[in-house]
Parts: sequence; C-alpha cells; structure tokens
Amino acid sequence: MKHKVAIVGAAQGKFGVREDASHRELAFEAFAGALKDSGMKKSEIGSMVTAIAADEFSFALQPSAQMHDYLGLLPKANFRVEGACASGSMALRVGWMTVASGLSDIVLVLGAEKMTEVPTAVATEIMGKGGDAIWEYPFGMSFPGYYAMIAQAHMAAFGTTEEHLAMVAVKNHFYGSQNPLAHMQKEITLEKALGSFLVAYPLKLYDCSLITDGAAAVLLANEERARDFAKPPVWIEGIGTATDTMRIAEREKVHTLQASVIAGEEAYQMAGVTPKDIDVATVHDCFTIAEICAYEDLGFCPKGEGGPFIADRQTYIGGSIPVNVDGGLKSKGHPVGATGVAMAVEITKQLRGESGSRQVPGAEIGLTHNVGGSGQVVGVTIYRKD
Repeated sequence: MKHKVAIVGAAQGKFGVREDASHRELAFEAFAGALKDSGMKKSEIGSMVTAIAADEFSFALQPSAQMHDYLGLLPKANFRVEGACASGSMALRVGWMTVASGLSDIVLVLGAEKMTEVPTAVATEIMGKGGDAIWEYPFGMSFPGYYAMIAQAHMAAFGTTEEHLAMVAVKNHFYGSQNPLAHMQKEITLEKALGSFLVAYPLKLYDCSLITDGAAAVLLANEERARDFAKPPVWIEGIGTATDTMRIAEREKVHTLQASVIAGEEAYQMAGVTPKDIDVATVHDCFTIAEICAYEDLGFCPKGEGGPFIADRQTYIGGSIPVNVDGGLKSKGHPVGATGVAMAVEITKQLRGESGSRQVPGAEIGLTHNVGGSGQVVGVTIYRKD
C-alpha cells in the first residue's frame, strides 16, 4: 500500500561563508529549525536520509554518519544519497519512498554542504569532476565551461542575448536581497551584471551561482500523522526523475536538458496538473542560462522563448509564473547537497503563506526543479497546499 506523504516541518539555516559552524553544526541548525517548525519530538523520527554531494568538501568518508550521530538520532536508520547538485532532490525522493512504502511513518531529509573549507580554485576542480571523469574533466572542463556551451548553443538557435542572461541575475538578486537566509543579500543593476568580468563566454561573474556553506531539512510524514503537528501539511503530489548522458557531446541537443523535460512530464502526470497550474517554482539556476532553459523545459513558455519571457518579467511576482523568488542559487547560494532540500523548504513556506515580502499571493501548487551536473540527473517535485 502506498501512503500519501506530506512535509510537516521545514527549515533552512543561514547560507553563506559559515566560518562559525562545522559541517555537522550546519546540519544541526537546519534540523533544530525543522523540529521547531513541526512541533514534534525528536523521538518520533523513524529514519533519516542525508544529501551530501562530495566527500572532498567534508574531508570525511562518512559525513552522513557523523551528522546523524551529532543530531542524536542513534540507533535509527540513516544513509546518504548522492546525485551531484541534485543530491537534495534525490534524498527527498528516497525519503518520500520510505514513507510511502510504510517503512517509516516520519522521515528526516537533510541536505548539507560546507564548500568554503577549500580555496575557490579547488572547489571549482571538485565540481568539475561532476562531468565525465575520463573524457571531460582531465581536459580542463569545469561547470562554467559546460553551461557556457549551453548558453552559446541557445543564443545561436534562438537569439538569446547576454542581456537576457543578466536579467535573470537582476531578478534573483532582487528577491535574494529580501531573504535574510540568502548568501548574497544585495540588489544588482543590469549594467553591473553586464559589466562584471568574464568567466566563460558568455557567462560573467553575475551569471554564476555562489560557492556556499549551508544546510536545510524537511520532515516527512504519512497521512495518518500529517495533521498531528504544528503547521498545516504540504503534500508531495508528484515526483519525476530522469537522467541523460554523462558526456555532453553525446547529446542530440545542447540547448535543452532532456532530463528536465522528462522529469517534469513525469511529475506533472503523477500530480495530475499542467505547467499552467503551477503558482510558484524554484528552478536550478546554477548559471543564468540554466534558469532560462528551465522555463522552456518545464513548459512555462515555448522552447526558444525563455529570453523574452524574463524580459517581459513573467517570472517575477505578478507575472505568469514566479520563479526563484527566494533568490535562487544565484543569490541565495548553492551548497550543493543542501540545494534541493532548501528548494522544498521555500515551496513549503510559500504554500503556507509564510514568505513575507516575497510571498506569492494565493499560491496553492508549487514546483521544485533540481539538476545534477550538466543534466545527468534531474529531479522535479510538485507540492500542494493542504
């Protein structure tokens, strides 16, 4: 029997350069927040799933076990899920399956990463290994390089401009400036974004997400327990996951992430909704071109029209589909293991009406879109207000 699954507690710690906290202390910050949000006792948690993308950031072979011990959840079940930058959404999927299957009534899903313990050049090298470790990484490929190729292909095919990319950054910094948990809480102008230094043509500094420390946590419960806690449940209605080739050169099209298209279709079908039904979304804007591709791949606008879509401010609050009104990875930050879980936290808060100046009025259905690597694995999740 498959149980319905709801988020009954959600919290994100402060994202940024967290010299004040270790990896496990970041995890505790998010965990304590989720417990407080739900009003449940720690003893009620049946098991834990942890998202951590890279051992090289944590300097440990079992960082998940260290966190689990530090949180005081022994001897409950715990294991780690890895899907590069999509680790958080993969952990959410596993947590959902654990509750839906009946293995546990209540599951903690926690994502955490501490990326600033290494120099920026080393962090870039670690992330570069998310590509093909034989045929791409050894030849100098990095993620700015991958997404620069995607951007150039999109510009050549559809006339997308550098201004369109910069408009995504301006929007996300505008909302990030209103998010006290964001890494970079400042607005930028279009001129500032366009004038920033070149990273990998056409991507500039403000087209790239941040190297960030942080953690996020959600507590999942089945329908028998979902209304026992302090806040109204937010139901997980649809989950889609898809994969693509490891090597970007083997893909038929570079200006779309086919895994996003398929994962989105699966999630929409499972939830019984269409893109027009989504009231608020968080998408994976590791680079500004990634957000433009997501608009198209998830059906928010036709293929090739993502640039005009942001130019028309359709993804601002008041537009047809508000996207990344928490600041996105671009401004809120991208602690890779925590990112997908933090997206779920944001949508939970939006559907409860708890987002303050960033609140999307009347939001009832939300979506998260989380990409691993350059699209090797993608998770799309759809949520509904109780």
